[in-house]
Amino acid sequence: MSTLWLGVDMSKADFMAEVVADQEVTLGKFDNETTGFEQLAAQVALLEPAATNTVHLVIEPTGGYELALVAFAYEQGWQVSLPNPKQVRDWAKGRGQRAKTDGQDARILARYGATCQPQPQAPLPCEVSELDSLLKRRRDLEQLMQQEQNRLQELRGRPGIAAPVLDSLAQVLEALQEALCQVEEAIAAHLRHHAHLQQAMTRLLALPGIGPKIVLPLVVLLYRWQTLTNGDGSAKGLTAMVGLDPKTHVSGRSVFRHPAISKMGNAEMRRLLYMGALSAVHGHNPLHIFYERLVGRGKARKLAVVAAARKLLTWAWVIFSRQSTWNPEFHAS
Repeated sequence: MSTLWLGVDMSKADFMAEVVADQEVTLGKFDNETTGFEQLAAQVALLEPAATNTVHLVIEPTGGYELALVAFAYEQGWQVSLPNPKQVRDWAKGRGQRAKTDGQDARILARYGATCQPQPQAPLPCEVSELDSLLKRRRDLEQLMQQEQNRLQELRGRPGIAAPVLDSLAQVLEALQEALCQVEEAIAAHLRHHAHLQQAMTRLLALPGIGPKIVLPLVVLLYRWQTLTNGDGSAKGLTAMVGLDPKTHVSGRSVFRHPAISKMGNAEMRRLLYMGALSAVHGHNPLHIFYERLVGRGKARKLAVVAAARKLLTWAWVIFSRQSTWNPEFHAS
């Protein structure tokens, strides 16, 4: 059985598609909606001898615009890979590809699939995907509230500001607060209906630095990593996916850069883990001991906190993957 590699460059309104099998075929542009997906499937069916080919969709994560097409692909029985955009771009540059258009990006993704043959990824469990959407909505509302609060504080007391402007800001804030409460209630109800999510959250909350703001995004991340790796993922691979893996740059005797992290993954998750580690290293727990040991060896404090965040993520994966409970004495080393 051969594979038909379908590369898609996605945007909010539409997407470009390219196929690589025995030859390269440009399928063109489609609307990012159900009718566009069906048109794509019809064109793929014309190229695909059903008994001999497997369709493998290669598409980059683009802020959620790709999710509807990915769900459609799974319904068609296609395989799906969502590679890291930076890895694909670096691969293309290594092959001399410099130009960047929608059509070229789709072609690069199809060629990347055919050459590198990434492993297909299973879909997230529905309840985890729904939790992820609720968390994203909660974050959106919190950011909107912060923006409106900043505006209100800036304008309040300033001369020349009409009273209806302040009243409007107060009304918007009230509406946002009500919407946020509704989302919080929906999250609580969702956890009650899915005991395994509640249990995973409870186990992770025992770790130092893991609080209410961090724990549910962390649960989603861990489920996503488990799904991507079919349950065989390592803690090292997880830290690389999040972008907390160390990146050194040493060449010969004259080229040296200070070590840093790759920053190739989810920036928001890195921020949450860093803030959690920053809080934990000032307490009395194994993460504080780990942090002080690094500082005692001469490690800069900020780098030690980053290392502590990486350690915290490693502990979280062990607890999650083994469904075990936190044991401070065991993890103190």
